[in-house]
Amino acid sequence: MDNIAIRVEHLSKMYRLGVINNGTLWKDIQTLVALKLGKEDPNSKIGEDKYSGDDDHFWALKDVSFDIKQGDRVGIIGKNGAGKSTLLKLLSRVTSPTEGVIKVKGKISSLLEVGTGFNGELTGRENIYLNGAILGMKTRQIDKKIDEIIDFSEIEHHIDTPVKRYSSGMYVRLAFAVAAHLDSDILIADEVLAVGDAAFQKKALGKMQDLSTGQGRTVLFVSHQMNAVKTLCNKGIVLEKGKIVLNSNIMDAISLYSGQNLEVRNEKLHFVFPDRFSFFNVLKLISYDICDENGAIPGYNLYDTGNLSVYLQITGEIQTVDKGLVVFVTLRDSNNNEIITTDIFESGEVKPENLQQGLFKIRLTVPVHLLNQGEYSISVTALIHCKGWIIDPDTNKLFFNLSKKYKTHPVYEDNRYPLTGNNSRTGIFRINCHTELV
Repeated sequence: MDNIAIRVEHLSKMYRLGVINNGTLWKDIQTLVALKLGKEDPNSKIGEDKYSGDDDHFWALKDVSFDIKQGDRVGIIGKNGAGKSTLLKLLSRVTSPTEGVIKVKGKISSLLEVGTGFNGELTGRENIYLNGAILGMKTRQIDKKIDEIIDFSEIEHHIDTPVKRYSSGMYVRLAFAVAAHLDSDILIADEVLAVGDAAFQKKALGKMQDLSTGQGRTVLFVSHQMNAVKTLCNKGIVLEKGKIVLNSNIMDAISLYSGQNLEVRNEKLHFVFPDRFSFFNVLKLISYDICDENGAIPGYNLYDTGNLSVYLQITGEIQTVDKGLVVFVTLRDSNNNEIITTDIFESGEVKPENLQQGLFKIRLTVPVHLLNQGEYSISVTALIHCKGWIIDPDTNKLFFNLSKKYKTHPVYEDNRYPLTGNNSRTGIFRINCHTELV
């Protein structure tokens, strides 16, 4: 475990529904002694299938194994009830595993919920010393950090007030400041930043990133805010029904959690339509691909050094001219937020009345210069007005990951006018387009 901060081997946690003990004090003592000695519980059923489950048992985690390296920033994501909080409680030793082994190298500082480890009757200052003592720090060590903690929390005017009078936002500010500044090797945070305001969330994410990259600490972060997870984390673990379904880089983890199929990523950014995509004998779409200005098809990773030109090229056949035909292109981010939806007639260079029967190629410019770093998807949709869809929305997608060697325009960097979500509008950008018969 030279560079391994956390190693989890075959970890499982079972809860007994509606039952909190074995029925008698003597049986509870037997179970506790067996657990401490690493022996089988004498009160468990003989021959019981531990993973089949029944009406009285619930497995919050089932046979979970993974390694986390020192300095990694790991996002643990999944739906409610997937086992995320149970996993963090086991790692923090708040509760004991039913089965399995957890090996941790270093001290853990946990922030599992607002005010974890705080005593409501003590002041904010006293709770700082209490948390430091729990981590094994000496008073003189805490003295060196306390001014920095109070300054980061931004509640210096209330630091000598009992924390039971704090709002939830003040609670989380102080709790995070303590967890982030006291000497620990591993920081665990479970959805606590959702309580803070946007400015504090940004400040806290920056601090966690600095702890990991600058000080080599390991960070485990649980959140349903995928933008925060993507900003902070470099690795991702996706949990579903108590099991790990993916342990990979953070972009793949977010894509899987967002309901995207990882296997639709192609080695080459090229999509071929099945023959069934022909409707009313009007249009048959053959393929579409992402290409450069020379027509070459790149791989999943695109690198923009400031002059990258990317195009979407659609190939098809007009079988019967119909002025109601419209072909749409939709660009989405990794959270499936719609960024741009446009049609082939948007620029005005292609007009419905100029459509001709036969094979065609349409090339659209993908505005990568307006996009931040991250994963995106492009899909092609077609319909005939007042008749129906040729291709339903988002039934086909090409994924690409954009990396940049320069910053995008500040208007997108500071998120005042983000190029996502509710600010997107159909036809918000003019897209260069030209058509050629082949």
